[in-house]
Amino acid sequence: MGKWRYGVILDAGSSGTRVHIYRWLNNFKARQSDDLQKLRSLPEIKTKEEWTKKIKPGISTFADKPERVGSDHLDELLQHALDVVPETAVKDTPVFLLATAGMRLLSDAQRAQILNEVCSYFRSNSGFLLPECDIHIQVIPGETEGLYGWIAANYLLGSFDSPEDHAHGKDHHTYGFLDMGGASAQIAFVPNATETEKHANDLKLLRLRNVDGSTQEFRIFVTSWLEYGVREARRRFVAAIQESVGSTDVNEYPDPCLPRGLRTTLDGAIVDESLEEPHLLGTGRFDECLRQTYPLLDKDAPCADEPCLLHGIHVPAIDFDVNHFVGISEYWHTTHEIFEMGYKDKAYDFNTYQQRVSAFCSQDWGSINLGIAESRWGSKVDASKAQEVCFKASWIINMLHSGIGIPRVGIENIGASAHNGTKEVLQHGKEKGYLDPFQAIHKIDSTEVSWTLGKVVLYASSQVPAVEPDALPVGFGSNEPGIPVDFQYPSVELVPGPGPVAEESESWHDALFGGESPRRIPGLLLFVLIIVIALFFLCGRTRRSRLYIKMQNMFKRGGARMRRKYPGKLSFIGRNGPSYERVLEDGAAQFELAEADTDSDDDGYAADSDGISPAHSKRNSYKGSATGSQTPGLKFEFDNMSSSSIGLGIAPANVLDRQGLVVRTESREHLVPTATQGSRSRTVSPTRGRKSPMLKPVTDE
Repeated sequence: MGKWRYGVILDAGSSGTRVHIYRWLNNFKARQSDDLQKLRSLPEIKTKEEWTKKIKPGISTFADKPERVGSDHLDELLQHALDVVPETAVKDTPVFLLATAGMRLLSDAQRAQILNEVCSYFRSNSGFLLPECDIHIQVIPGETEGLYGWIAANYLLGSFDSPEDHAHGKDHHTYGFLDMGGASAQIAFVPNATETEKHANDLKLLRLRNVDGSTQEFRIFVTSWLEYGVREARRRFVAAIQESVGSTDVNEYPDPCLPRGLRTTLDGAIVDESLEEPHLLGTGRFDECLRQTYPLLDKDAPCADEPCLLHGIHVPAIDFDVNHFVGISEYWHTTHEIFEMGYKDKAYDFNTYQQRVSAFCSQDWGSINLGIAESRWGSKVDASKAQEVCFKASWIINMLHSGIGIPRVGIENIGASAHNGTKEVLQHGKEKGYLDPFQAIHKIDSTEVSWTLGKVVLYASSQVPAVEPDALPVGFGSNEPGIPVDFQYPSVELVPGPGPVAEESESWHDALFGGESPRRIPGLLLFVLIIVIALFFLCGRTRRSRLYIKMQNMFKRGGARMRRKYPGKLSFIGRNGPSYERVLEDGAAQFELAEADTDSDDDGYAADSDGISPAHSKRNSYKGSATGSQTPGLKFEFDNMSSSSIGLGIAPANVLDRQGLVVRTESREHLVPTATQGSRSRTVSPTRGRKSPMLKPVTDE
């Protein structure tokens, strides 16, 4: 495994799918840092702007053709990820596709078909790490999306790693998080100490792990409002306009949230002239737009668990004296893409923002079209964004101030606010440490604030080995001691192995030769020893023998003592032991085993009345064979030679071991007649560990 770990996250939203690629140091490398602050921090996640790619529409549009979601939609994003992640790292890189609000609106069967096709396509067309589809490919609840966003925002703002720099008072150092997409909106924050105790059962327990193995825990409230995203809110608004007219004969419906004179179809397509079919006509009355969008908040819905904010959903009381919120996605795009031109102050000011929106939306459509052509509001603003911005602005203003209760900085007396608003006056958000009640953001230190980053932070944190054997795992679940039943792990890996010894090394090469590796010296010695042993066995018996003799000469003075201590050589060094090679043809092409006498039943052979073992009574002649019966007293007979004239008195230990294996023989000249020529007396009994005085050494060629 290399120096870097990678993660691929696909955000399958309602309007499109976006791939995000992140990387971080593997924990073995990260722990080699000498910076104590980094060791006590979460893994450092890196990304680049070009590593992100988005395509439209969302995967929910493939509900009627799920088999095409891979080839027609995901292939481009998958190839982009494979181009970024090094080939050697692909198999260790997890891939996640997490779908949000758009997929939540489909039926269970439609969702299952699309997700199954996504999983099959990923496994067939990439080698990314995908151990279990149910964890890596899924539709995440709005609460999970909000929690991931909260992690991302606080990670980039630095409140995890440097809490002392973000003290808001009352022992509080984190930021609240707001997100709004096309279909849903989320809120996540840590209540003050009083609300945390009062609503403990409504909170989520989040556990993260630092590089050094220590943990951080947070108790967060998070909830989501489905159909409160800008696209779904607009759909509900148009339906409310039609219902308010109360007549089916009307084709033209006045819309105060569209610029004056603009005509669109009910689903938002711009038309040039009046239509016979139902359509909308803009009146450009922003104050009326604010008034008519307010009922969509459903503030009067029954609240089963007080307090509630929107649609009867319980939310603990927000203490704006310590809870400072940042908002992303539509909160950023709607407040900045049009209305930031010519203004240096990016902090959110209700009074200033509402003045800018009113001035823009009161223009007729012709003037706005001219401004678009002149790039008066920047190159990113086109006709589609211009027609939508008035409704979006009114919806966001109502959500923030009438719905969630963010103080109206610049208009309201914050000190008298029922929400205990902050005491700070409006300044640049970053200069103040984002201490305004609300600040819309898009990037922090050039990194986009996306909930996908929160997912990667959680995953990378889970890969850090724990210091203590009984350490609790990384993840989130109900606010209960230990590991609750609904605890969600970042991936299929559960609890990583305890202790630093379980950490992962980037590669055997780096572990052995890395300059800062604690295993460098012993690992290098072990590597050299393995090489020496391998060369020793590969050099051949002859060279080993010569090496052995040279070593004996070097230690000649202590040779006698060593011989007494080690009377025999190792079988793979010397020639005393048996050789498992064939007898060479030169000079010994044919031989046979002659009769042999024995006076014992050694090795399992019992002598008969004639002094010959039963096994030899059935003997056969063997031509050119290197093996024979297991008989100690064997004689060789060669062609044109009489066994009575030449007796081979070679010590059996040098010719045959007790298993009947023949020593390597290269020519007849190596065999010397014994002193007892012509006799057929028994050969001497085998003697282990002793050389025959009649055997000349074989000369190696």
